[in-house]
Amino acid sequence: MPRGGHQASWLDRRLQTDELEYLDRDDAPDEVKQNIIGMLDRLGARMNLHEQNARIALDVVSDIPDPRILELGAGHGKLSGKILDLHSSATVTISDLDPTSVNAIATGELGNHPRARTQRIDATAIDAADDSYDLVVFAQAFHHLPPTTAARAIAEATRVGSRFLVIDLQRLPSWALLAFSVLRQPLRLAVLPSASLRPLLHDGYISALRAYSRTALETLADAAGPAIRTRFLPSPPGPGPRSFTAVFSRQDPSHSQ
Repeated sequence: MPRGGHQASWLDRRLQTDELEYLDRDDAPDEVKQNIIGMLDRLGARMNLHEQNARIALDVVSDIPDPRILELGAGHGKLSGKILDLHSSATVTISDLDPTSVNAIATGELGNHPRARTQRIDATAIDAADDSYDLVVFAQAFHHLPPTTAARAIAEATRVGSRFLVIDLQRLPSWALLAFSVLRQPLRLAVLPSASLRPLLHDGYISALRAYSRTALETLADAAGPAIRTRFLPSPPGPGPRSFTAVFSRQDPSHSQ
């Protein structure tokens, strides 16, 4: 399935890639990956994205007094940290597939929080019983998953959680993706003296090409299961790349839509 959905134009289909980001590459050194994660953390803090995403997550479970929340693909874990700061009785499981990231969170401040635990989790095979969580959240990393894997992740997250919140990059229009592609080489030359910025620029470009459209997300939900419903929330205004906010949930097929 094209990242822009089945109705994507010829140009949009050309402007996608199977190339992996450094964060997903087995041959990339942990030092490079952790440097990218650190820069993403600092950017998120500067643009207040950690708190903004935490408030979105808590709004989704505002009807639950003591929400049990699982964060997938946590990276630096700052989203879960903000959830704990904002809600006095929420409990969080902070997870990532990368063992180095999980260890960094576990040995840091969050690892000692009484309402938090850390765990290495594959989003397509979550070691938890059905309905173990009130909310599963995956922020700014869903585009890392290819379509088949993404559909399995939706199926798993809606199995272990009542609701699955995905906040991620919104796919750019074809003209913007094309402009980004044309400008990529000049941008690489501009940051050539900075070895630390080159991997971030590379991953940012790949992220843009791998981002999903709304129609693609609806198709992924259909592939994950016929009883899975997709609801899009308004995207919050603010600086930085535009994002979408989607909530997936299982609906009793005996009930009307």
